[in-house]
Amino acid sequence: MPTNCGTPGCRLKPFVKLARTIRAQRPGIEAAIQNGLSNARVEQINTQIRLITRRGFGYHSQQAVIALAMLSLSDLCPPLPGR
Repeated sequence: MPTNCGTPGCRLKPFVKLARTIRAQRPGIEAAIQNGLSNARVEQINTQIRLITRRGFGYHSQQAVIALAMLSLSDLCPPLPGR
């Protein structure tokens, strides 16, 4: 088993897989670093929508779930009755 994992000749399967992944994803990695962009915001919203649907068991329609997600995730603050 080789111990030279810092050199190009490393054949350990995890390092070979990592090198292939980095090589395949390199343009996207470089673009993310240069532009300072990531998909973190999209992942956050996706997680919040999953929590909304889990919390509200038994919605009567898809529109109810969509309305709750839009209300929860937007910056809108509709006037409430009695205010």
